[in-house]
Amino acid sequence: MKKEKWIRATMALTILIGLIAPLTTQAASRESIQDESIYDLLVDRYFNKTIENDFEVNTREPSAFAGGDFMGVVEKLDHIQEMGFSMVSLGPVFSTETYDGKRVLDYGQLERHFGTSEELKTLIDKANKKNIGVVVDFPLQQVSSKHIWATDQDKASWVISNENGTVSWDLTNKDAQQAVEKAALDFVKQYNVDGLRLTGIDGIDKAFLNSLIEKLKTENDKLYVLALESSDANFDAQVASGQEDLYRNIFKNVDLDTAKLPQFSTDKPVMQQIDSINTKRFTANAAEENMFPPTRWKMAMATLLSMPGIPVMTYGSEIAVNGDKPPASHPILDFNTDEELIEFIGDVHSLRNDSAALRTGKMDMLYNEAGLMVYERSNDEETWIVAINNTGGTQSFDIPREVIGDKKELRGLFEGDILRQRDDGNYRLVVDREIAEFYNVTNHKGINKGYLAALALVYILFMTFIYLVWRKGKQRKAEEMKNSR
Repeated sequence: MKKEKWIRATMALTILIGLIAPLTTQAASRESIQDESIYDLLVDRYFNKTIENDFEVNTREPSAFAGGDFMGVVEKLDHIQEMGFSMVSLGPVFSTETYDGKRVLDYGQLERHFGTSEELKTLIDKANKKNIGVVVDFPLQQVSSKHIWATDQDKASWVISNENGTVSWDLTNKDAQQAVEKAALDFVKQYNVDGLRLTGIDGIDKAFLNSLIEKLKTENDKLYVLALESSDANFDAQVASGQEDLYRNIFKNVDLDTAKLPQFSTDKPVMQQIDSINTKRFTANAAEENMFPPTRWKMAMATLLSMPGIPVMTYGSEIAVNGDKPPASHPILDFNTDEELIEFIGDVHSLRNDSAALRTGKMDMLYNEAGLMVYERSNDEETWIVAINNTGGTQSFDIPREVIGDKKELRGLFEGDILRQRDDGNYRLVVDREIAEFYNVTNHKGINKGYLAALALVYILFMTFIYLVWRKGKQRKAEEMKNSR
């Protein structure tokens, strides 16, 4: 009985606080690729929902199909949404020899292990209703030697054989160009995807890539066309060459040189990632250094989510998946795991999603040395100071008044610090080891009388409620004793 009373009392207090608490800000609408963040997965390794498409599935053989499908991604869309990602990349979805989709057999057919045309459309529709865009990879090179074009003698002049047994297309051949363009356009016409990521573009003529991009955007002017490699073509965003290695060498341990951290401008959209579907997992780098991978991931993700660019995270990073190379680096995702890192990514992501300054604002590096980075992200409406202490000890840094201005407050969102101007006019940051803190810069308002009054009101109402519950219980007890006589 007492337990029920306290539960009711706690619920009442929660409601009262909710009534007087300020409303939380809503995520700003995304207007460009710079506002996006991408969760990169492999359909086969995500979640198996539909057993009807488990053709010769073998979960004990790492290089075999494991059973993941389109409806499995639908089942776990909440997981992606809770981490704050605005787009999900599915990898290639075409008929393929391999679980990762790279060895395409036919651009005109979906992989039967992944599901049906209707199921892919359901995935796109369900994701869009959750405000999550869907990206699909379109491999231009290194496809299967059994691809329907490669086995057609009339198309022999299109085919370039590779040393690893795959084939690529001779895209100086006009017929091959037209066939590739038609395949990409047919897919975009049939499926309302939000992005197409062209892979295997190395060495392909820029003029052809630009022509393909233009035709895709003519078909769907809202479509993002992305590149998995560095390119001079007119992609909406691409990956910068050598970027992954730079991030790995900064965050795999503490006290490492951060001066080479890539600082991209907001005018050239670049996808920021620390590892990818095709590379060694960052967790493996951290483990080689005898470091605790989840903490290393926290430092890396706090940086990726607060730097200019489009953050891209490979599936499984949220549980620190390990592995040097595929298929070991492509395990079936374990959703029954500790959620601390998942919650951290979601918390930092919520700041980014709610703040245009953190997504597209101006970037000023205030300090960057041996693992301690302090930088400002700002626009006309708001200013943030981000402190990344990727060192082995507590660090301090004075932010000059010229940067912040006078009579300001820096409110730490994670550690709860409130920093005010010191007598010398500066603002002193003190950040514990291996901690990322985000400070929102506001005007110093002194004592918030309205807030104190609201707290007092809550306290009075709460105590009144407790008294009424106690009195009611006492009356009921007296009546029970009277009736029992």
